Amino acid sequence: MQALIPIVMFGWIPIVFYLFVRYPTQRAVIISFVVAWLFLPQASYPIPLLPPYTKISASCYAILLATIVYDTERITTFKPGWLDVPVLICCFSPIISQVTNGGSPISPTFNQIITWGMPYFLGRLYLGSLDGLRQLAIGIFAGGLAYIPFTLIEGVKGPILHQMIYGVNAFEDWGQARRMGGWRPVVFMQHGLMVGVWMMTAALIGVWLWQTGTLKKFQGRNIKTLAIVLTVAFFLCRSTGAYTLFAIALLILFCAKWFRTSLPLLFVIGYIAFYLYVAASGQFSSQDVMSVINPIFGEERSASLKFRFDMEEILGEKARQRFLFGWGDSGGNRVYNQYGKDISVTDSLWIIAFGTYGAVGLVSLFSSLLLPVVVFCVKYPARTWSNPKVAPAAALGVALTMYVFDCVLNAMTNPIFAVIAGGISGLVLKAPESLKAKKTKISSQPKRQLLVQQKSG
Repeated sequence: MQALIPIVMFGWIPIVFYLFVRYPTQRAVIISFVVAWLFLPQASYPIPLLPPYTKISASCYAILLATIVYDTERITTFKPGWLDVPVLICCFSPIISQVTNGGSPISPTFNQIITWGMPYFLGRLYLGSLDGLRQLAIGIFAGGLAYIPFTLIEGVKGPILHQMIYGVNAFEDWGQARRMGGWRPVVFMQHGLMVGVWMMTAALIGVWLWQTGTLKKFQGRNIKTLAIVLTVAFFLCRSTGAYTLFAIALLILFCAKWFRTSLPLLFVIGYIAFYLYVAASGQFSSQDVMSVINPIFGEERSASLKFRFDMEEILGEKARQRFLFGWGDSGGNRVYNQYGKDISVTDSLWIIAFGTYGAVGLVSLFSSLLLPVVVFCVKYPARTWSNPKVAPAAALGVALTMYVFDCVLNAMTNPIFAVIAGGISGLVLKAPESLKAKKTKISSQPKRQLLVQQKSG
């Protein structure tokens, strides 16, 4: 079965070429990203001087090559904007980080470009409109529906599907998959937490498309029924952190619908920025936080969170020794015991970015994901989020913010959220699109014919 892995991984490029021939390019891009992320195996093939060939790079390479072959004009007519500056800094900050620490900048820089820059750029290129974001939202919703049977199987049997289909385990530590009297599904992703955030995003989009009347039916099925089924399947993923994100996201969207305000969303974004500032500057105290959390959840359930905070305080202290541009891939951002053994546990994306690429890398990464959402709130006020034209973009913006919120505690890299950021950036860099329904013009010719007939009669 392991022979299937290289066939699927390297066969993905001609498949994407076929999708570009078979479908409109916008739809081909969405299908390529969603299907690759959901179903390609957890595999890595080394490439000299470049990042390993993984499901992320397979998607980006294939789509970029297909764009060059079939849609070259789209690239040549691309116009960068000011919102693209953070992602550019994010992609090229490894050059300084590596040079100042005596390392080669080539592979780390390309890794940033493939992981964050390329998905953002492709989202910017193809999905920077309300219609483009609508198609992306529907694509993610469809991906969530497609994952339901797999999550249900693994919820009962455990993370077995990757082994059954590809012949190798993608997830070795089954202890982390055991939750709430069942199993937390992993399917073809890196971790059950990643599946939880994906299903949360798909369920959130489904609920909002249903509540705003944006979509009445999907594949002949009532959208209400599908949204409810998907939400139930999401809760069966047993990812409690994603439950919290889902509740916050619904609160944000319904505040926009009922009270016409985006303040809850801006508050969450402000909280993320505040936390990153406090944690990166060394002002965060895990003892103060745990003194509030322990009485609520109990010391036993809060132990893992305390360990994470304690470790991030130590890692943050190391990162501040190279505050601006970090340690690069030299390993200086890690913590070692007296015997030289690496005892670091880096659970959060923010501490990885801060330690590796410094404050410049951290701020540019999170700004590239959150700043487009802030501008979206200005260009498309909350009172428009229930409009069927804007609703998909609003749901995507909220889902993107929840993903970034999750990155404060976890490190689940998902290129589709960078695609969302690129699409929203492309949308808000233009003048707001008209939300008025187009009126059909009635020709005056039939009226004149009727008058002639009346006179002649």
